[in-house]
Amino acid sequence: MNASLTLVIIMVILYSVGVYLLLERSMTRVLLGFLLLGNATNLLILIVSGPSGAAAFYGEEDATADPLPQAFILTAIVITFGVSAFLLALIYRSWRLANADVVYDDSEDVALGSRSSSVTMDRVVPGDDTEFGTRAAAAISTAVDLTEQEQREEQESLAAERSRAQRNDKEGGS
Repeated sequence: MNASLTLVIIMVILYSVGVYLLLERSMTRVLLGFLLLGNATNLLILIVSGPSGAAAFYGEEDATADPLPQAFILTAIVITFGVSAFLLALIYRSWRLANADVVYDDSEDVALGSRSSSVTMDRVVPGDDTEFGTRAAAAISTAVDLTEQEQREEQESLAAERSRAQRNDKEGGS
């Protein structure tokens, strides 16, 4: 086995274990899986970059090293560090609130996902000429309907307050 085949095998193992850990419910395992995926990606960039060359300061014109893969790996390390810090903050917050880092299914999300119809399929909007089709128009019309409903509810609450005030005036005046 030469060095590149060994790196490929290690990269495949890191990817497979990382994906397996990402599919777990524990946030700590998700973090470890993400770190393994980041390291596997760094190995992938290293393998794809090709054979190493001599350093640029030797004076040979054709034996210069390509700095682009190194820049990609450094960028991937920084991104992995940032997302890992965010995941650590989520894990800490989850632990402080619930004393557990396991993510459970939300019953409302499960019920919403199992509905047979959605907001975009409830009504057909005539005159839809957008590139997004009826889904975009239905979403916009639903938002407009919600705004109208909020205005109606606000008017109803104002009318209820006025009627209460009038009743109080009548009771106070009697």
